[in-house]
Amino acid sequence: MSEQLSDDLKSQLDLPVFITVATIQPDGSPQLSPVWVKRDGDDVIFSTTVGRQKEKNLRRDPRVTVLLQPFDAPYTYAEIRGTAEMTTEGGQELIDELSLKYTGLKYAEFNPKAGQDAQRVVVRVTARKVVGRI
Repeated sequence: MSEQLSDDLKSQLDLPVFITVATIQPDGSPQLSPVWVKRDGDDVIFSTTVGRQKEKNLRRDPRVTVLLQPFDAPYTYAEIRGTAEMTTEGGQELIDELSLKYTGLKYAEFNPKAGQDAQRVVVRVTARKVVGRI
C-alpha cells in the first residue's frame, strides 16, 4: 500500500533540493548516492545510468529509501521508504529536465564530459512509509 506525501514534503521536492538514495548492496550493506529529484504526484523520481551501482542494486532488490534534508534547514528531513520501478523510456528527457531545474542548463551543457551515449534510467519510487519532520 502506498502512502501519500504531505503538501509540505511535495513543496520541498519541487525545489532544487538534493536527496540521498539508499539501496541495498549484494552483501546486504547500504549504498548511498546524492541525486537530483522531481516529483510526480506522490512518486519521487530521479535519474541514473545503466551500470551504476544504484541501478544494479535496484534491479536486484527494488527496496529503496530516499532522504530529503534541505541544506538550509538541517533539522528538517523526510525519509521516504518504498519500492522503485525503472525504465529507460524518457531517460534523456528526465536528466535534461532535472539539469534545467538545478543548473539552468541542459545536461550536455552542464556536464559535457558525461557519457552522452550512456543509457539513462528513470527511477520512480512509490512511498510505502514516510517519516521525519516535514
